[in-house]
Amino acid sequence: MEVKTSLLDNMIGVGDMVLIEPLSEDTFIENLRKRFDHNEIYTYIGSVVISMNPYKSLPIYTAEKVEEYRNRNFYELSPHIYALADEAYRSLRDQDKDQCILITGESGAGKTEASKFVMSYVAAVCGKGQEVNKVKEQLLQSNPVLEAFGNAKTVRNDNSSRFGKYMDIEFDFKGDPLGGVISNYLLEKSRVVKQPRGERNFHIFYQLLSGASDDTLQKLKLDRDFSKYNYLSLDSATVNGLDDAASFRTVRNAMQIVGFMEDEVQSVLELVAAVLKLGNLEFKPESRCNGFDESRIKDKNDLKEMCELLGIEQSVLERAFSYRTVEAKMEKVSTTLNVAQAYYARDALAKNLYSRLFSWLVNRINESIKAQTKSRKKVMGVLDIYGFEIFEDNSFEQFIINYCNEKLQQIFIELTLHEEQEEYIREGIEWTNIEYFNNAIICDLIENNKNGILAMLDEECLRPGTVTDETFLDKLNTVCAEHQHFESRQSKNSKFLTDHSLPHNCFRIQHYAGKVLYRVEGFVDKNNDLLYRDLSQAMYKANQSLIKILFPEGNPAKVNLKRPPTAGFQFRASVGTLMKNLLTKNPNYIRCIKPNDKKAAHIFTDSLVCHQVRYLGLMENVRVRRAGYAFRQAYEPCLERYKMLCKQTWPHWKGPAREGVEVLLKNLQVPAEEFAYGRSKIFIRNPRTLFFLEEKRRQCLEDLATLIQKIYRGWKSRTHFLLLKKSQVVVAAWYRRFAQQKKYQNIRSSALVVQSFIRGWKARKLLRELKHKKRCEEAVTTISAYWHGTQARRELKRLKEEARRKHAVAVIWAYWLGLKVRRDYRKFFRANAGKKIYDFTIQRIMQKYFMGLKKTMPSMSPVDKSWPARPYGFLDGTHQELRRVFHLWRCKKYRSQFTEEKKATYEEKLAASELFKDKKALYPSSVGQPFKGDYVEITKNPKYQKLNSLVEDKVLLADVVSKINRANGKGAPRIFLLTKKSLVLADQKTGQVKASVPLLDLSSVSVSTQSDGFFALKLKEGSTSAAKGDFLLSSDRLIEIITKLHRIGATSADRNQINIDISDEFLVQFKQDKVCVKFIQGTPKNGNGVACKRKNNRLLEVSVPSP
Repeated sequence: MEVKTSLLDNMIGVGDMVLIEPLSEDTFIENLRKRFDHNEIYTYIGSVVISMNPYKSLPIYTAEKVEEYRNRNFYELSPHIYALADEAYRSLRDQDKDQCILITGESGAGKTEASKFVMSYVAAVCGKGQEVNKVKEQLLQSNPVLEAFGNAKTVRNDNSSRFGKYMDIEFDFKGDPLGGVISNYLLEKSRVVKQPRGERNFHIFYQLLSGASDDTLQKLKLDRDFSKYNYLSLDSATVNGLDDAASFRTVRNAMQIVGFMEDEVQSVLELVAAVLKLGNLEFKPESRCNGFDESRIKDKNDLKEMCELLGIEQSVLERAFSYRTVEAKMEKVSTTLNVAQAYYARDALAKNLYSRLFSWLVNRINESIKAQTKSRKKVMGVLDIYGFEIFEDNSFEQFIINYCNEKLQQIFIELTLHEEQEEYIREGIEWTNIEYFNNAIICDLIENNKNGILAMLDEECLRPGTVTDETFLDKLNTVCAEHQHFESRQSKNSKFLTDHSLPHNCFRIQHYAGKVLYRVEGFVDKNNDLLYRDLSQAMYKANQSLIKILFPEGNPAKVNLKRPPTAGFQFRASVGTLMKNLLTKNPNYIRCIKPNDKKAAHIFTDSLVCHQVRYLGLMENVRVRRAGYAFRQAYEPCLERYKMLCKQTWPHWKGPAREGVEVLLKNLQVPAEEFAYGRSKIFIRNPRTLFFLEEKRRQCLEDLATLIQKIYRGWKSRTHFLLLKKSQVVVAAWYRRFAQQKKYQNIRSSALVVQSFIRGWKARKLLRELKHKKRCEEAVTTISAYWHGTQARRELKRLKEEARRKHAVAVIWAYWLGLKVRRDYRKFFRANAGKKIYDFTIQRIMQKYFMGLKKTMPSMSPVDKSWPARPYGFLDGTHQELRRVFHLWRCKKYRSQFTEEKKATYEEKLAASELFKDKKALYPSSVGQPFKGDYVEITKNPKYQKLNSLVEDKVLLADVVSKINRANGKGAPRIFLLTKKSLVLADQKTGQVKASVPLLDLSSVSVSTQSDGFFALKLKEGSTSAAKGDFLLSSDRLIEIITKLHRIGATSADRNQINIDISDEFLVQFKQDKVCVKFIQGTPKNGNGVACKRKNNRLLEVSVPSP
């Protein structure tokens, strides 16, 4: 039986806050503490994930964890950020729902790390492939670049995001990433020129000075010493745990992966160096004759170096820091800048230069990671934005950030309630309205187009006359005095007149997360965010192309006198666009909480966590989830988990799961008001009911465990007893065997002794008898020998006497015959003397001829056609016949030296000559090339061992050919294997079989008369192999391939001989279409080779070089 796990198994505290009982702020915080102490940093509120920053590395983000949470139900395992990421990804992939993951929390709570974990999980579970992996790598590597330029060390966080980031990751229909789009919100550019005590500027400045090579720093005219730059704070220049040099190398590598060109990287570094140089400019006053003060640069060395980096004339930039030109309609007025205005202009230029560079980086990354296809895409958005901020000194930036969090809280409550209501309606459960605090009134206070704070700030900035932060506060006191969430000391509301916690130059807003005191100083300037037109035009005159892109308004040909939109207006529009985007997607929430302000592990500060729980609205979220039914679960897993509590449902329920749950709850006598049946889920109203079920299950599991232990112990004891019994039997058997062996060995050794004595006695007796017999035989032999000698001597004497008599007769007879022959010879010679002389002469001539022929004999080579000249005319016939006989004998001797393999090769060469001689232009070049057969060493090459094992018969030919594609005429490499029964085409890289064709299905082979290697294998109509059509192939060893094919057909009795069609134009069947392959002589575009080109759907033209 498969073991099912659940969120409720092995719980430390409560894994889902909806189930906490009783519900209060104290129990909520205590549950978080208990889980945090056991390194359980994730907790659920329904589908919302609470993430506690552990300030240490935990082994819960491994590849094994990714596989554990992959394709699992959200509540199936213990709470984890991977569960939410998997739920969002599967909803996007399987249900075609666009998703967004909203990550919120205050600085240092771990929002950036959470977004990284989400993106890394999605990258790990989506598809694989070269292009997909490239997109995933680019999406992941965009983070180090943005962190370097947009993150900084603050008092609360060593890697705090000082900008809001929203990334839309785009997927195709399979769930593979196609690209992404990044949107950034309100970079804290004031940090460029000034940092609070204990904080740093943006990381990139320190990384550049620490990690760049000496050569790079020399080109950028920089020094490694941080103290030489006014914009870099020195008290926190070095941060424990941050290696700026290694981070710089990581950023350079990430920019390369994302797609930045080397010149673009250099331009970016030059702008960063220019910002550092800009901070070192200092001004001094200089009086003019008209009584006005004019600013001058003290030391122009930094100005000169900055102008060299950016390619700007020094005099142009120097004048821009001393004068300001104001244009109104057709008039231009130039005024001098005093020292304070010059410093303002310097800082404004530095802030604008860096913020525009950051926006350009985001756009450049978007160009690289955007999806290349225009088809419909699925989208998953990841929002990593500043959390709610309450500092001792809150200014315009905190006001804008808290406004954004108010909007996110509003959409969070609306979407949470909407999701609850939709689930109730979907399951057929009656929906009851839930009362909650609606922060729309606070959002309206800030963003109302008429009386909103942002609208009044814009109106004050655009108003002619003297505009100060005090006039702005007066206007707020007039318009917003009666608003219940606005407080000011100078408002008409008398209850705040004596409130000494509210200074005169401040106002207070009661946000959903608590009251925040804002100091109005700097509101107007930061909202205006003005950059003098002279500085913009000076920047546009730079030779560096990137500067011109960053300051388009500096183009004199496109002068725009219209006032640029304010920072507040731009941010409100961006937030509005973001909210509309989020409303179109299915939301998923991650609420990040930091446990302490010391950035240390194992420390849990109750007051700090309680404050974050309040302003994140987590208690309100729990109440919304618990307003109806606190817990819901599908019938199948519910029945699977609690079926052991009822005899009717244990161990297997045969009917529908809902009926099983009904029987289970009825048997347990759970009150009817404590649960409700939905269409696919059971809804439980009170957590106590769930804990009652869990307690009953725990007791039942203990009983089942006891039963299992009892049965196991009985089985183990019986097994042990049977093992002992079997061992005793084996030991007894072995002992009896040993005793019998010993007894047998004793009897055997006694028998051997007795046998040896008997054999000795018998052997001695036999020896005596044999000796006596031998002596008798020797005596007889001696007597017989003497007798035989006497007889032999007598016979020899007789034979000698008889031989002497016979010899005398023979001598007389020989003399008589000699006399007679001499008489006959003398009489015969005188009668035939001429003929005898002629025959003798001829005999001597023939003898001389043969002896001379022996000395002048030609070589044994069959191709040697030389032969000695005939000496006499009458020997002409003999001479030619001897020449023919010698040639035949010489050929026979030469053939006798051949092996069977060499004979077969020459037979194939002979067959190739009969097929292609004077018919195919490629044939002459193949004559001198031996037919090897196996050109890829298929039996030796380990890469093709699997392919070799798939081929049953002996491989007659193995070579690499090109399979021609009819769509474009291009060839794909294939392994061509030929056996006596079939031919096989396989992939060259993997060895995978692409096609296997029995030779019985092959009807003919078509080739051209040219010097190309193209040939078409035509299959019989109606055969199994003809479904995909004929094969058009190309090979340098065409002559050998077709010769072997033809010989296999000629030597096989069970198949017809394969026809060879030699023509410069033939038809090839591709699936349902017939395509004409035409060969022409010409010069191909790609050089001297053969080129195949598709002319139309019915014609492939092959260009062959002219001979």
